[in-house]
Amino acid sequence: MAGDILALQLLEPIALSLPPAYLTRFDGMPESPFARLRALLDGVKAGGPAVNLSLGEPRHPQPDFVVPALTEAAAGFGKYPPAQGTPEFRAACAGWLERRYGLQGAIDADAMILPANGTREALFNIAQVIAPLSRGKARPAMLLPNPFYQCYAAAALGAGADLVYLNATAETGHLPDLTSVSEEDLDRAVALYICSPANPQGAAADTTYWTQLIKTARAHNITIVADECYADIYTGTPPTGILEAAHTSGLGFDGIITFHSLSKRNNLPGLRSGFSAGDPDLTRAFATFRNLAAPQVPLPVMAVSIAAWNDDMDAAANRALYAEKFATAERIIGNRFGFRQPDGGFFLWLDMAEAGGGEQAALTLWREAGIRVLPGGYLSRDTKQGNPGTDYVRVALVGDQDETARALTRMTEIF
Repeated sequence: MAGDILALQLLEPIALSLPPAYLTRFDGMPESPFARLRALLDGVKAGGPAVNLSLGEPRHPQPDFVVPALTEAAAGFGKYPPAQGTPEFRAACAGWLERRYGLQGAIDADAMILPANGTREALFNIAQVIAPLSRGKARPAMLLPNPFYQCYAAAALGAGADLVYLNATAETGHLPDLTSVSEEDLDRAVALYICSPANPQGAAADTTYWTQLIKTARAHNITIVADECYADIYTGTPPTGILEAAHTSGLGFDGIITFHSLSKRNNLPGLRSGFSAGDPDLTRAFATFRNLAAPQVPLPVMAVSIAAWNDDMDAAANRALYAEKFATAERIIGNRFGFRQPDGGFFLWLDMAEAGGGEQAALTLWREAGIRVLPGGYLSRDTKQGNPGTDYVRVALVGDQDETARALTRMTEIF
């Protein structure tokens, strides 16, 4: 729907004939960062063979189990899949949560887990479920980290909520700081989106952070929407999950829903498979919505997903490939550009202030070397405190070792 509205806005004669509500709902809709990057670089000749480090699309080998599992379950394409997934799918997701986060016995697979047709659609749709539960709050608001995955803003706008941005900077540990939010905004907020490990900065919340976040959110009746799609890609200690922190702290799962995906964990972005887990009451409401309006996950896709969530070795091998590239980045970049080993994910978040800022650096890298990176300001928004992404570029380490080393070496030669 959002894409259709944006297309209509480009067709002025048609758009002018639409009722204003169709257009004003999406006032402030962020333009795709990649559309902005195309506009920046179109017409500029690449200064070498193109190397795309702007898109977070995994390019490691796909797991061996994909084709056999898909083939064996292929007849399932002839059936409508259940919106709530199969019992085997939910059990596989619950099993992974219990192994990964030490949650044995805490996860009710039937009451707490739902499939997602790729977590982007689920992250959007959950806002449509939360907003009507605003508990009498007058114009609801949703709190977003800044910078952020742009789907969060589309979700809030689609739900008719105001957007309140929480700058996540080096000073806040690259995670949103709820103490910076006014009491007025906290009181009218119905949801808080948070990504850990964060896209793009790679910062991960620990138990102390999660616990304080949960307590503050509950004090103001705010639902926490945790995007943990990078949970199995990390460089040291496995990042603490929100369900893990809630369980070990004895806080329970009320008002918490988390999202996980196979796109990054198993290099399967085209599979469009993930799941949500958390608060049973919210999951029940989400299931009702999904049964009416959301796309189901096909049965053969669920069969591949079951194999993936049951296989921790493939995720470990994938993680090792990223660890090698982060070691390469540290060796080549050293202490330049504010480099730090991220807690998780597969991005570098580099401070290019000395190169004129993120947008200028992206333009220079393309013009002089054919290296495509994403300006950090395209992933964040202007606030009274400034735009926290303006000086940065996001570099996706999704290629192989040789490509990564060549591109990073060339970057250090240019700047």
